[in-house]
Amino acid sequence: MIKSTKSVGIIGTGSFVPEKVLTNNDLEKMVDTSDEWIIKRTGISERRILDHDTPNYTMGIEAANRALEDAGLKAEDIDLLILSTEAPDYMSPSMSCIIQGAIGAVNAIAFDLNAACTGFIYSLSVARQFIANGVYRNALVIGCEGLSKIVDWKDRNTCILFGDASGAVVLGEVDEGYGILDSFLGSNGAEGMNITIPNLYLSEEEKAKRVNEKYNTLWMDGKEVFKFAVKAMSSATMHVLDNLNMDIKELDFIFPHQANTRIIDGAIKKLGITDDKIHYIINKYGNISSASIPVAMDEAKRDGKLKKGDNMVLVAFGGGLTWGSMAVKWSK
Repeated sequence: MIKSTKSVGIIGTGSFVPEKVLTNNDLEKMVDTSDEWIIKRTGISERRILDHDTPNYTMGIEAANRALEDAGLKAEDIDLLILSTEAPDYMSPSMSCIIQGAIGAVNAIAFDLNAACTGFIYSLSVARQFIANGVYRNALVIGCEGLSKIVDWKDRNTCILFGDASGAVVLGEVDEGYGILDSFLGSNGAEGMNITIPNLYLSEEEKAKRVNEKYNTLWMDGKEVFKFAVKAMSSATMHVLDNLNMDIKELDFIFPHQANTRIIDGAIKKLGITDDKIHYIINKYGNISSASIPVAMDEAKRDGKLKKGDNMVLVAFGGGLTWGSMAVKWSK
């Protein structure tokens, strides 16, 4: 448990999803699959797809500006900008620096963080410490993912899963007893090759995995990831609750990374809770990696579901392999 000198919480949220909708019926025309098969195995009905010629960072710019507006701050008020992505438009400059320049966050340092689908939890944990220790005052944390550009659209095991979106939050000091209460992070590199996205190097083993010879695409061992995910989601949730001596019945919401409804259902069954504590977005957006938690939180907030004092856990798993969780008492 991090011993913070200040209470740090989310003071603004924002999100952006592209207009283009790719339905399961559309996918039936592209790959050997069916709407019934996809819904049964994943819970996904449609996903949003960014135009191929539009850079991914444009989604992050929109989400960032909306989060700033919600927080009542200007871009110049931000001291720290952390961008989570596993699909950067450039290796250099970083997506965070591109967005910093675009929104005019002239007083912020900026860097990218890649912990795959867990990246938003990792980024929040890093930003929280900077603010709690008085190094920075306001942080902008963004999850921005354009995974449609790195999937093999002939591989029905992966192309049905992923979509594009961006979600952002502003972190700042909040009243004592509110905000981020505890966080937990984990990683296991020994199992990391169960999810791979090549960049500058591709082994012969990785080439063999990609049967359509689409070498710079995402590949995943779905069965191994599924087993890991259910266990990681439930254990990470309980880790932060146990640290706080909090009963799971005290939770108002859980915001999980949404990769597959069967994973979420398996995790909440282990936890002994009902699905009314989950704000589902996977049916309409698919797996949007590290953007899934901030997009879901922003939607729940705009729908009027969140109120000051609500207890929630944010929890995710992803490539690396990585996982993490965060207990939050809503401060808005």
